[in-house]
Amino acid sequence: MKYEKQITMAMERLDQSLARLNGFIKKGHNEDAINFMDNELKERYEELQNMITLSSTGALGARGTSPTGII
Repeated sequence: MKYEKQITMAMERLDQSLARLNGFIKKGHNEDAINFMDNELKERYEELQNMITLSSTGALGARGTSPTGII
């Protein structure tokens, strides 16, 4: 459930960033749009990509290793 909320929030932030980029483009602020894509928009995509990558690696223990179960 926590993962779903994190993904939803990341998608909302990405959507807001894309709307902001659209505003720059509509106003003809091309230089601002390019800077925005190189910085904030890139961070939003990376944030989402990191969540997806981490979710596909499976459960990891505190040290980044697979849990060993009962010892």
